[in-house]
Amino acid sequence: MSRIMGCRYLIVAMLLIAGGVASATHAADGLKVGVGRTVITPKEPIWMSGYASRNRPSEGVLHDLWAKALAFEDAQGGRAVIVTTDIIGLPRELAEEVAAKLNAKHGLARSQIVLNSSHTHSGPVVWPNLKTMFFFGPEDNDRLERYGKKLAEDLIRTVDAALADLAPAKVSLGRGAVKFAVNRREPTPQGVRLGVNPDGPVDHNVPVIKVASPEGTLRAVLFAYACHNTTLGGDIYQINGDYAGFAAIELEKALPGATAMFASLCGADQNPHPRGKIEWAEQHGRTLADEVRRVLGGEMRPVGGPIRSAFETTELQFAPHDRATFEKDSESPDKYRQARAKLMLAAYDAGKPVRSMTYPVQAVRFGSDLTLVALAGEVTVEYALRLKREYPNENLVVMGFCNEVPCYIPSLNVLKGGGYEPVASMIYYGKPGPLAENVEETIVAACRKALKVTGAEP
Repeated sequence: MSRIMGCRYLIVAMLLIAGGVASATHAADGLKVGVGRTVITPKEPIWMSGYASRNRPSEGVLHDLWAKALAFEDAQGGRAVIVTTDIIGLPRELAEEVAAKLNAKHGLARSQIVLNSSHTHSGPVVWPNLKTMFFFGPEDNDRLERYGKKLAEDLIRTVDAALADLAPAKVSLGRGAVKFAVNRREPTPQGVRLGVNPDGPVDHNVPVIKVASPEGTLRAVLFAYACHNTTLGGDIYQINGDYAGFAAIELEKALPGATAMFASLCGADQNPHPRGKIEWAEQHGRTLADEVRRVLGGEMRPVGGPIRSAFETTELQFAPHDRATFEKDSESPDKYRQARAKLMLAAYDAGKPVRSMTYPVQAVRFGSDLTLVALAGEVTVEYALRLKREYPNENLVVMGFCNEVPCYIPSLNVLKGGGYEPVASMIYYGKPGPLAENVEETIVAACRKALKVTGAEP
């Protein structure tokens, strides 16, 4: 009898020890999270970005634009900051200035700072992005320079606030889906045009990251979608965040006290459908907000630490070009071709023709619960679809429009298909022409390298 009792005590003791280890492990994986937010609406009329057709500065505001930040810290002091912005995209100069100042101020490594742009086409120009799309006088240039300087300060201030707000939190991830995004690369006998292609690849997934207090009070929600913020066209002169801005407003009305943040995924070849009216931007925003609320009300996967991050750069080659092409374009009646030709000829004159561009790739992994991939530029949807296929065991969220937006980033299929994204858009971005056909493999290789550093495996 005593031997039986002894075995029972031993079993109970082992269970208590195991429970204690499990509890300690859970505590070690716990996260602190801070939230920051700053209005970044221009204070004066300003030229708006995204469409070359606009012929005057903004005229009023439909709703404010925001920079919002989530700061994460694990039990070992590992950190990551995700910043979302209601703008067309950050130029490299501004992104690197912000990252350098955050490093000096808070010790954040470059790999720990993710800067995502919603890519609204109803926000301000952020100079010098899309520099051959616009032709400004000195007064407008001064205004844009002031806005860019203040934007950098606002992004830093937003991260400051998030880090100062760090507190124990319960983080979880869920996924939903909405279907208003449609592939816009429409095949025609004359080639691919911007339209509606119901048979083209899409990614209707809506990742939702929930941040709550230990007691369950909702503090923030980060939601994402792969679709251009182009419900509204160049005939709209009121500042706004398009469907993403309306979605955040809807969520914050429905969830008092919580901060709602939108992140762009790889939706460079996706448009909202239908589009063209403010009512449709509001409708898409409600559709997205309703789905986020549905996900929040369902079962979500806990997210913990440790936090690991990596930041890699690679070189993307442009397709071969020669001086004669740009000499011909310099005499074109198309002022945008002329502007691009002027840039390219100046590079040839300096003995440094533009043959490649540096491209950043970033990965942030939260334990084995969530892995973020942050890609620069206007990234087409097949990158996300491919990476999610290659990493089926990772809870992968692949974001585009991150850190800087130098141009479109076409998949090989999009590149071979031609059309606006891989070819015509490069004129407005001031690039020499299409990227080389190794673009997709080069970027995926850089992604694999960054993911491996974080511990992610295919």
